[in-house]
Amino acid sequence: MTVVVPAEPVHVDTIAALLEELDKFYGETEVEPLDVRIRQINEALFGDPPLAYAVLAWDGEVLVGLATYSFLWPAAGLTRSLYLKELYVADAARGRGVGQLLMDRLVEVATSNSCSRIEWTTDRDNAKAQRFYERMGVSQHGNKIFYRLDGQRLRPEGGR
Repeated sequence: MTVVVPAEPVHVDTIAALLEELDKFYGETEVEPLDVRIRQINEALFGDPPLAYAVLAWDGEVLVGLATYSFLWPAAGLTRSLYLKELYVADAARGRGVGQLLMDRLVEVATSNSCSRIEWTTDRDNAKAQRFYERMGVSQHGNKIFYRLDGQRLRPEGGR
């Protein structure tokens, strides 16, 4: 039986391993050393204040999926939204309802935090994810365009 629980500091090593699988799924050939990944996870999920949150899907002692999210404000009016950053199910656990369990937990989290919506993106070429969301009855919301500023463009002029 798969259970979904909030991430805790004792889960960091296992989260790091699953996130390495996620990176490889998205085509990464190099990942940060394990100690760097563990530090980054601890800072993001368990820092003061946390930068993000995660819920984990466990099948017994095996981590089979995770969803990471943050809260955004303002959303509709002055409400807040839950922004789903990553929903990932381990390759060996796909097709067993793990993704639905994670999404159900996010609905609970959003409701308990008075969110007016849950929002997320998926890659245009990730047809499996799009079919999963369609089966949930969620349609694409096409009136937004996604932008990203990264790399050297985040650095102040002159490397200050």
